[in-house]
Amino acid sequence: AAVYYPCHNTAKSARVYTIDPKDHLLSERDADDQGFELNGVVHSHTHSEPYPSPTDVAAAPDPSWHYVIVSLKTGDPEVRSYRIIDGEIISEPISVV
Repeated sequence: AAVYYPCHNTAKSARVYTIDPKDHLLSERDADDQGFELNGVVHSHTHSEPYPSPTDVAAAPDPSWHYVIVSLKTGDPEVRSYRIIDGEIISEPISVV
């Protein structure tokens, strides 16, 4: 099953994001109740390429997560996915189902 949990950005910024802790907790609880676990995060880069910034790398909470970044720098959104393990950024393929 695939579930998307929208979360607010408490940073109130177009250049930095901080997942609202309440939204994150509600997402975790719902996932637990349904018998699955969160395995990634999606966010946008409004002014840059779809590549993890130093802030993204420093804030990456879980090496098992998939970090999907949508760049809105040009007219067409560009989507990329990465794993961030011990500060190393590893690109991974995306499949749309």
